[in-house]
Amino acid sequence: MNPINSSGSYAPLEQSYLREEKLRDAGFRFFGNNVRISDTCTIVGVDNINIGDDVTIDSGTVLNCNSGSITIGNFVHIASACYLNGAGTIVLGDFCNLDSGTCIYSATDDYLGETLTDPTSPEEELDGVKCAPVQLGKHVITGAGAVILPGCRIGEGSSIGAMSLVTKDLDGWGVFSGVPAKRLKDRSRALLELERLLLCRE
Repeated sequence: MNPINSSGSYAPLEQSYLREEKLRDAGFRFFGNNVRISDTCTIVGVDNINIGDDVTIDSGTVLNCNSGSITIGNFVHIASACYLNGAGTIVLGDFCNLDSGTCIYSATDDYLGETLTDPTSPEEELDGVKCAPVQLGKHVITGAGAVILPGCRIGEGSSIGAMSLVTKDLDGWGVFSGVPAKRLKDRSRALLELERLLLCRE
């Protein structure tokens, strides 16, 4: 329930972010400037995570990185309820934007039944887990609910439509959508000039 404000009507709940001092003391492998992380995020394995400058991570997002690594570039926005599994390493290039509910997996269980898949089972019975790096180039944007599977590399400037499933490498500067994601058309490079103007002001 939303809280009641002084006028007696309901006031919207506002997202709150962790204090920068607390974040800097958390033990990230690298931690940049002007970073905002919601206080409802779950972060596992902070010592395996690099975060650049001007990054915002919104509520309910999970960064799961007990092994491998997650590297987040500069000017990156990760919207609410995203899930990043960094066991096989994940790299988000500068100016990436993950919309709500985007899931990136750099590790997957065996789905053919040759090994157990329950993580509560003994480790030696889980050798079917496969890890492969996932890399998103600069200016990659994903729509809500997009899923990216292990081993995929998405070229600079490409966009992934909502609810799409990425199962293989995607070329740069394309608009992709579907299950599996397929190239629909070229994406404009006009944003490169906007990037140049922004960086000139920095």
